[in-house]
Formats: sequence, structure tokens, C-alpha cells
Amino acid sequence: MGYSIAIDGPAGAGKSTIARLVAKEKGFIYVDTGAMYRGLAVHFLKKGIQPEDTEKIKEACRDAQVSIGYEEGQQQVYLNGENITSQLRREEVGNMASKSSAIPEVREKLLSLQRDLARRQNVVMDGRDIGTCVLPDADVKVYLTASSRTRAKRRYDELTARGVPCDLEQIEQDIIERDSRDMNREISPLRQAEDAVLVDSSDMTIRQVADAILALCR
Repeated sequence: MGYSIAIDGPAGAGKSTIARLVAKEKGFIYVDTGAMYRGLAVHFLKKGIQPEDTEKIKEACRDAQVSIGYEEGQQQVYLNGENITSQLRREEVGNMASKSSAIPEVREKLLSLQRDLARRQNVVMDGRDIGTCVLPDADVKVYLTASSRTRAKRRYDELTARGVPCDLEQIEQDIIERDSRDMNREISPLRQAEDAVLVDSSDMTIRQVADAILALCR
């Protein structure tokens, strides 16, 4: 039975950055759920399925196995034993992943794969419903958040550093609206699990947040 760390929280809280760091320091697998959706998308495309063919997508879920591993410190995604990492960023893969992820059967397939991965290996998984839905029995549960202003400023700094013109007020408003959507969606809404530890990173460095989570692990 693997040891699992679940990190949930709103957009822009730094979940992926922290999850990768914690996984690296613990020697665990960081489960990139987005990459797993893309892995399934590659499977559908290999079968010649179009994004609109919902019934064929549902059927194709049956013989797909997507897993995550590491080679020379770099995350790799495998589809039925084949390393497909180099194929994940193709435009058609992203398009298929975006459309197929809305299909309940695709979500259920990935839930099964993610839970199986957590049973077999030590993992760190981040998202919106990891501690409440995907891994309700995780050994460590963290709800990582930050003020909407802090999250907006982080995104603003990231975009301006890349030379992308943006407006801080608009970014914050978008974040507030996304929070509302995530918290009020019908399927697996964003919420803090009853047994999750709240970590507010508004006034913390990445190192401080990682250390706080590592301190919770046995």
C-alpha cells in the first residue's frame, strides 16, 4: 500500500509547484492529473476516434492503461506500457483532452487509474477534489490556498515576465469568478476535506510551504 499526499486548493495557490517539490524531496511520484487526461487523449486518437464521438470514447476507455513514472528525474507518461510523453503537447491531443475530459466515463476511468497508482506507489497528487473524492483515505491532506489578491499578483508577475500585457484587477476578478465556479460545480466541487490541514501561502515562500507540508508527513 502506497503513502499518499493529497493537495487541494483554488487556482493559483501554487499546488503544482509545491506538489512537485514535496514529491521530489520525499522521493514520491508526482501525479500530474492533466498529463493523464492527455494520455487517454493519445489513446483515443490512436484509435482514430474524433472528439465528437462520445460513444466511441466511452468504449475505448476500457482498454487504456495510463501510468506515470520517472526517468533520469523527468516525469514520463505511459500508455499501455508505451512511453508517450513526447506526444502529449501536440495540438490535437490537447483538443481531444479538453473535450473528452467532460465525459463522465473518462473521469471515472482516470479516477480508477489514479487510485490504482496510489495503491501501488507513494504519490503526491494535487487538484480540486483529491482529498474529498479521488483519495479520501490519503495519509496527508492539505488544503492550500492564498488570498485572491496574492494569487492574482503571482499570475500578473508571471505574465509580465513573459512580456504579456495584462491587468491585475481583471486577473483577480477572473480568479474570484473561477473560485465560485469550482466551489459550486455539481460534480466534485472544490472544498476543504474535514481532515485536511489548511495552509495559507499568502505570506509564505515556496520553501516555507513545502516545509509545512513535509512536517505533516511521517
